[in-house]
Amino acid sequence: MESSLTLSPAPPVEITSERLASLFRPRSIALIGASDKSSFSHTAYTNLKEFGFGDRTYLVNKRGAVTHGVQTYTSCAHLPEQVDVGYFMVPQAVTLEAMTEAAQAGIKNAVILSSGYGEAGAAGKAAEQELVAHAQSLGMVLLGPNHLGFINIVDQIPVASLNNIPRTSGSVALLSQSGASSAAMLDFAKIADVGLSYAITLGNEAMITAGHVIDYMVDDPSTKAIAIFLETIRDPENFKKAALRAAAAGKAIVILKAGSSELAARTAAAHTGALVGDDKTINAIFHELGIIRVDSIEDMLVTANVCARIGRLEHPGVGIVSISGGACDIIADRAQDFRVQLPTITDETRTRLQEVMPGFGTVQNPLDVTGAAIIDPSLFTKAIQIMSEDPNVGIVAAVNSMPWERQEVHPMQLGAYKAVGEGAKSAAVPVVFANQVIQPASDFSRELMEDAGIEHTIAGLGQSVYSLGKLAWWSGRVRELAAPAERVAVELDRGATPLTGSWSEFQARNFLEAAGVPVIPSKLLTSPEEAAAFAAETGTALALKIVSPDILHKSDIGGVKLGVTGPAEASAAYSEILEAGSRVSGARIEGVLASPMRAGGTELLVGVVRDPQWGPILAVALGGIFVEVLQDSALASIPVSPARAKEMIETLRGAALLRGVRGTEPADLDRLSDVVARVSEIAHALGDDLESLEINPLRVNGEQIEALDAVLTWTN
Repeated sequence: MESSLTLSPAPPVEITSERLASLFRPRSIALIGASDKSSFSHTAYTNLKEFGFGDRTYLVNKRGAVTHGVQTYTSCAHLPEQVDVGYFMVPQAVTLEAMTEAAQAGIKNAVILSSGYGEAGAAGKAAEQELVAHAQSLGMVLLGPNHLGFINIVDQIPVASLNNIPRTSGSVALLSQSGASSAAMLDFAKIADVGLSYAITLGNEAMITAGHVIDYMVDDPSTKAIAIFLETIRDPENFKKAALRAAAAGKAIVILKAGSSELAARTAAAHTGALVGDDKTINAIFHELGIIRVDSIEDMLVTANVCARIGRLEHPGVGIVSISGGACDIIADRAQDFRVQLPTITDETRTRLQEVMPGFGTVQNPLDVTGAAIIDPSLFTKAIQIMSEDPNVGIVAAVNSMPWERQEVHPMQLGAYKAVGEGAKSAAVPVVFANQVIQPASDFSRELMEDAGIEHTIAGLGQSVYSLGKLAWWSGRVRELAAPAERVAVELDRGATPLTGSWSEFQARNFLEAAGVPVIPSKLLTSPEEAAAFAAETGTALALKIVSPDILHKSDIGGVKLGVTGPAEASAAYSEILEAGSRVSGARIEGVLASPMRAGGTELLVGVVRDPQWGPILAVALGGIFVEVLQDSALASIPVSPARAKEMIETLRGAALLRGVRGTEPADLDRLSDVVARVSEIAHALGDDLESLEINPLRVNGEQIEALDAVLTWTN
């Protein structure tokens, strides 16, 4: 049925934090399409009523039937006041009409539950586009569709068809593209004592995206960290801006990103494209934005809770003070697995600990305070204080066991808890209580913690190490983002050659060399006689390669000859290569490129390929044949600083080859980092003209760094 109501065209809706406040902090709500037959409707109304919002909730039912025990309104036009939010539970076929009617009544925010939109193929995508266009025309902001609403726990406003909603607010905002999964997340948040400020299901993000909600949470004083479950990232540019705002505000973003696939579109000719998959790119982008990526719901919520409660650390090191030596061993193992820094304590710290520890104890980090701390709980307090004052320690984890079922607790054990609380109060850095096992937070355990003065707890040794390690990484990354990054200056000579199609290796080499990239000396040969003369002139073994913008994989067609020596061999090799090139249909042949053979060193790939979502992505990997075999790459969006380039290089599994092994000369990593950063700056300066740039290999032998081969392709 088409609506007979019409409205004046409205200007495009700008989704700002101020505008979202009227959605997420409404004064009144209309449940549109309320029905006793709908479990969604029943759950939504029950939630609002139980949270004390029933007198500000209006039910709209076309038939005016009594629903959920209250009288309904047949139309939004009959509502007794202007309502802030419409919660639409109507079929997709009448949604547009219902939105028009709601807008006519002054409702500016639509929460739409219906499915069958962007997730349902081409027809669904078309319906979703129509839905957004209609909302824009009405001046409406739209959350969803295909979701279960949102919960403002701070203000006790549950606009959601979800059960078992937490009543006590905290400081973690939970965002989820999956409505069904969010129910499990709410359950686990209760079990793990993760206090939530908001729980927002995003659905298809047809209009309001995760980036918009992150931006809103940056300005929300109740929210200290943001936990997000994502299947895809829509509107990457808006997402990046919001994430950087969150980092600047000291609010950690912890994301569980599901799904991984290769890029749907890439430059097929370049090896770089094969290295840049969607999941690898996401990792690189998250690193740059200071986003913590996790692999499970549990890790997401616990880590976000730790970040919210502790905040940024001044130092990355984790100090461990444990009642159990076995727990120390487990923690050391997990720290190695998760690459968490358990710093070696200083000589001064060791001396101070030795003065208070029993003689049979081993003074190190992790520190086992032994059973002596049960007899003398002050040992726990002193050890925490001393460990916290070590200059390499940013947070201390006090390890013990905490019962969760109500039971009799021995006074000595209570004394140990209180000793941890006393140590935390006087510590120089934050202190958390690390329970030895994963168990639910209970009223009893909360009482014990409150009596002992313990503010922060994490259940499980592995979970503690993991979450504290993520907190430490995030703290350091936020500091890096706040500091200005060093940039390499480049000047490009675009010349007269059109930036179209693919360039030959000769053109690409000349272009990169002019921009400051070190390139192996070479000469373009155009006859067998030139090849013979060049071989006689150089007197060294040569590499000869076909030069054509249409032949990028030269070896595959017999277009490469290596170790060529002497005039006669050079002349013959030239002719054979030219003959091989002539067999490639339509290939434009510019000649044969000759350069001296190189031995030794390590070969790298340095390339840039355009990601359809995130733009140009830099890849650094072991080059040559190892590109396809090892798939060992480090990625970053461009441009990168020399410091970031060095960090990328050092994360490669093959980085040991560059440090020098078995007597080989170590690479000049500073100079190599400068070259990689320069390549990224060249690609950045070329902007939208560039499709891909690849140097493979970039040979590194001590201080000698040379591009041996290069490819440039353009978007036009």
